[in-house]
Amino acid sequence: TFTVEEAVEAIGFGRFHIMLFLIMGSTGVTEAMEIMLIAVVSPLIRCEWQLQDWQVALVTTMVFFGYMVFSIVLGLLADRYGRWKILLLSFLWAAYFSLLTSFAPSYIWFVFLRAMVGGGVSGHAQGRKESKQIVVMYSCFNLFIFLGKVFWLAGSLLIIGLASVVNPTIGWRWLIRIASIPGILLILVFKFIPESARYNMSTGNMAAALATLQRIAKINGAVMPEGVLREPAKERRGRFKDLIHPKYLRTTLQIWIIW
Repeated sequence: TFTVEEAVEAIGFGRFHIMLFLIMGSTGVTEAMEIMLIAVVSPLIRCEWQLQDWQVALVTTMVFFGYMVFSIVLGLLADRYGRWKILLLSFLWAAYFSLLTSFAPSYIWFVFLRAMVGGGVSGHAQGRKESKQIVVMYSCFNLFIFLGKVFWLAGSLLIIGLASVVNPTIGWRWLIRIASIPGILLILVFKFIPESARYNMSTGNMAAALATLQRIAKINGAVMPEGVLREPAKERRGRFKDLIHPKYLRTTLQIWIIW
């Protein structure tokens, strides 16, 4: 018999992991573009709707408020219904509300719609978290962790570059529409992303987990381990109150403050 982790180790690093890294890393591009968009649009909406400083600041605040609230909700849903479904939903959600933002008739609608975009973007992290776990399982490929940060930088530079060309010519509404294109394009490659084998095992769907592992092995040109896939020994899942346990409280607070 063998577990999912043992199968992943036996299959080894290959083309599948590079493809997964590029696809999921690209979500960082779309996320950065949607988050940094406010910085290059704020001066224009300030003039168009005669906004005060606190009203401009509220736009950014509500984006991250939506991100905070929905990251919790989508995280719980991803544990229940799977990473793939929630990741696809988050991309559809973010693209839909981002496009709607470009038609916002007033400041209130703009704030609400950008908060919804923040909520959708928060779901991208659910897929990246799983793909990062798969890639970094190979300690000699820690370079990929570093390279993953490049995607966010690329997205930030891209939206700033677009803004310098689009804002003075066809306006901020078209900038938002153009910025939503990368997210829409990524939806088209979702068929190449399998559901997490770990998630399938946690729900008792061993056939789906095995099919995913076989697909990875085929893409990598590797051989699956011999035997029957088995579920690993059950371990107690972490709980929120563990974070404030005296043993971990100091570390928890330090991480929260840093973030």
